[in-house]
Amino acid sequence: MPSDHLLATVSALRNGLTSLPLGSAMDNTETWQQQFLQSGEPGLQDIAREIGNLQSLLSSGVLSSTAIGTSLSMLGDQTGEISASAPADLKKPLTELADLLRRHGGDLLAHAAKKA
Repeated sequence: MPSDHLLATVSALRNGLTSLPLGSAMDNTETWQQQFLQSGEPGLQDIAREIGNLQSLLSSGVLSSTAIGTSLSMLGDQTGEISASAPADLKKPLTELADLLRRHGGDLLAHAAKKA
């Protein structure tokens, strides 16, 4: 897991979901998905499958705040689990990434609940 890509992802998410163009988000998730699928680690492969789900949701043409929020929250939880056993140099950025994913997911779910 390249730390420069991890730091770039964290930085992009810090600025909020809407600051990241959809094309960039799709490229970013594609890179992570390929790395995780090829890792041979079940936890990372689970994250790769959820990234695939998120990509489908983002490219469906009808953006569902509830579905995307649920996916981001799940990715945050999965990333949090991985961070627990990560090398020391990756632990902090992975923990921050997990927190950002959960926060953005929670924000989308709260937004969807208000509209319902």
